[in-house]
Amino acid sequence: MSYWLLRSEPDVYGWDDLVRDGATEWDGIRNYTARNFLMTMVPGDEAIFYHSNTEKAAVGIMEITRAWRPDGPDEKWASVAVKPVRKFARPVPLADIKAEPRLAKLEVLRQSRLSVTPVRDDEWAVLLEMGGL
Repeated sequence: MSYWLLRSEPDVYGWDDLVRDGATEWDGIRNYTARNFLMTMVPGDEAIFYHSNTEKAAVGIMEITRAWRPDGPDEKWASVAVKPVRKFARPVPLADIKAEPRLAKLEVLRQSRLSVTPVRDDEWAVLLEMGGL
């Protein structure tokens, strides 16, 4: 199993929207590096749902339920299907993530503009701990 961090603006599509819908297509990604990450995801992988822009916090865990498929009118992009798994007991703000030495190499901190980034096993454990799971 691989772990990921997927970002979305909460006022566009947030955790509560995902829970309400029960599942969604994670589409609209228009960055080649992020697209390539989406193309490596397989069903059963898990991802942290991160609220970007206004809230800037990790808020829950999603499961990848379908591998990538082409996205966009030219089909050169990719999307995956996701469903909610569980909400964090407490959101993990970006400031706390940056302050945690065990997360110093977290990809989202190195490539802050990417909306899809991998998370290493040890980082995943730390994020879950910080989120109260």
